[in-house]
Amino acid sequence: MGEGRWRRFAGTWWRSIAVWAVSTVTMLVLAGILPDFQLQSDNGDSATRIAVTAALGAGAFGVLSALVWPLLVRALLLVPALVLGLVVFFLNGGLLLFALALVPDGRGEANPETAVVVAAIMSAVASATGGALAVRDDDAYRRRLYRLADRRRRRGSAGAGPSTPGTVFLQLDGVGHDVLRDAVDRGVMPTVGAWLGSGTHRLTPWRTDWSSQTGASQLGILHGSNYDVPAFRWYEKDTREIQVSNRPTSAAELQRRAIEHTGDGGLLTLDGASRGNLFSGGAEQVALVLSVAARRGKENRSRAGYFAYFSDPANAVRTALSFVAEVGREIGQSTRARLTRRRPRVGRGGLYPFIRAFATVVERDVVVAAVIGDMLAGRSAVYADLVAYDEVAHHSGPVSRDAEKVLARLDRSLALLAKVAEHAPRPYRIVVLSDHGQSPGETFRARYGLGLQDLVRAGCGLPVPRRARRTHSGAEARAAVRAALRRPVEEGDEKHRPASRRSEPIVLASGNLGLVSFPDVPHRMSKEEIDVRHPALLATLANHPGIGFLLVRSEEHGAVVLGARGAEIPLADLDGRPGPLADFGAHAADAVRRTDSFPHTADIMVNSWYDPAEGEVLAFEEQIGSHGGLGGAQGHPFLLAPEAFSPPVAKGVELVGAQQVHHVLRRWLREGSGPQVPLDKSRHEPAPDASFTAATVTPQDDSA
Repeated sequence: MGEGRWRRFAGTWWRSIAVWAVSTVTMLVLAGILPDFQLQSDNGDSATRIAVTAALGAGAFGVLSALVWPLLVRALLLVPALVLGLVVFFLNGGLLLFALALVPDGRGEANPETAVVVAAIMSAVASATGGALAVRDDDAYRRRLYRLADRRRRRGSAGAGPSTPGTVFLQLDGVGHDVLRDAVDRGVMPTVGAWLGSGTHRLTPWRTDWSSQTGASQLGILHGSNYDVPAFRWYEKDTREIQVSNRPTSAAELQRRAIEHTGDGGLLTLDGASRGNLFSGGAEQVALVLSVAARRGKENRSRAGYFAYFSDPANAVRTALSFVAEVGREIGQSTRARLTRRRPRVGRGGLYPFIRAFATVVERDVVVAAVIGDMLAGRSAVYADLVAYDEVAHHSGPVSRDAEKVLARLDRSLALLAKVAEHAPRPYRIVVLSDHGQSPGETFRARYGLGLQDLVRAGCGLPVPRRARRTHSGAEARAAVRAALRRPVEEGDEKHRPASRRSEPIVLASGNLGLVSFPDVPHRMSKEEIDVRHPALLATLANHPGIGFLLVRSEEHGAVVLGARGAEIPLADLDGRPGPLADFGAHAADAVRRTDSFPHTADIMVNSWYDPAEGEVLAFEEQIGSHGGLGGAQGHPFLLAPEAFSPPVAKGVELVGAQQVHHVLRRWLREGSGPQVPLDKSRHEPAPDASFTAATVTPQDDSA
């Protein structure tokens, strides 16, 4: 045995013995504390005999966890992912009972309920001990990563990793350019700060389209086209269906349309991996991708990442404990917000604490583990979405202390991936970007006592309910939870085919962008037609103090923008003129003009009021941090890339639109001799990711 191999062998056994010793001590302590857990016979034993019993029990439990646990998880592949996370404790307890039964003379004994508690604590302690030893010893940590990479290469029958660099694209969902800059300046994100301070990375702002939300932005980034995506949700008159960006069936359809429009499979077509996204990007390796979650049958492996991650009991227990801690953290923070009468504020009860914990703990851990697996496997291009900040900012505010803590944890995820990149089988360049920002402000309903749908009904002369109806948030995490539970992503009036009377308008909300459609008219209604049917509607909307502007089509002038006090300006004449779009920036007219060209633009497009001094908007959904329309930070995400890449745009030129970001990323992949995105329609459908496993990846500790 060579010296290097002997050192690796000795290091592995040293850490295993250390973990075994700590587990033995933990079992002894628990036996002394818990009355229903014992490690001695009824007649009593010596201290030495009890210690030997604990050592045997801890050793048997460790061996069973390593050998039997993956088989148990594989046998439960049909169980929904979140349910699997909940039964982790019971499965672990069963393994402990079996381990105690192997102890000679029946000295190990525990009640089933106690066994669950003991197994959970022992798994957490063993995982923490092993992780701490690996991190404290840089050589051991490096050897561990090399061993994992070698194991993956053997499974894939691959040789040494390529010398050309791979690229990892990490999307921090909803983090605006100014929010990131401020977090760096205040030391909240030291990893990003170190990259910028040392000059290894370049930070570039970019500007979204009018529809500043993940569906439009990520579709444009991954597939090169977000044409005909006017909002997060919209009604299509030709199909008589409502499209919702984070519904699996809608995501699959939008991806199909983008591929048909561009003629190529996407950014990740060759040797790519897509993790935690709405769309696949053409990747062959997919996990937790909504556009493939709608499939039925064995070919749908979009949830494989959950099972691979939870196949390690230590991962499962630590993530489950962090999940519980995050639920408690949210309950405490929302209670404090209510007691201090913080304004603005939205309801954060019901299932929301669990949805937040899923986004900030479970999905983050699984996605990060998947990316680590991709890097150790040497894949050329990886794109992953981390939705934690976006979910918390919707309900706590984009610059709240709650959201700031999430940014700090995301920064630690970046640090972990940067460390892994040092030991991957090929060099990696890490690109961090966002799909949009978030703009703060009250909800429209909270300020005026009625929602957009109620205002539209009033303008149409229709009865308005006495009690205003809430519009649920359309955050990405809610759809991810539903997909994990194998439940359809449907919300109230967002059914595929609306059940309202065909003569009544369909009103949909996407952040501070509203869409009004009349389903009984097969074409896009003109201003003149709307005025004939509902003479007061457009004036009611345009003159409301919570509305910034409307977009409608005129038979005489084409597209026109309507504002307060009878303002009506043709869209073609808006450039350089004061008008309803003046507060929204110099490029607002271009964004509105592009949306006006879409086939499925609504009869009336409604953008909320915007205060340029405070950067506030009024969301038509139950969100105090929102995005989806024009106004403020929501339209200004960022692109953070290594200086080794060419500048995204020439000096003095603004990077505009998700489609332009796609072209930049494609150019960077070519510069790194990475995958060339071909015009290949035969690869539209990503294959299931059967090779991904995160069982050996230690999850992050959220105790800080």
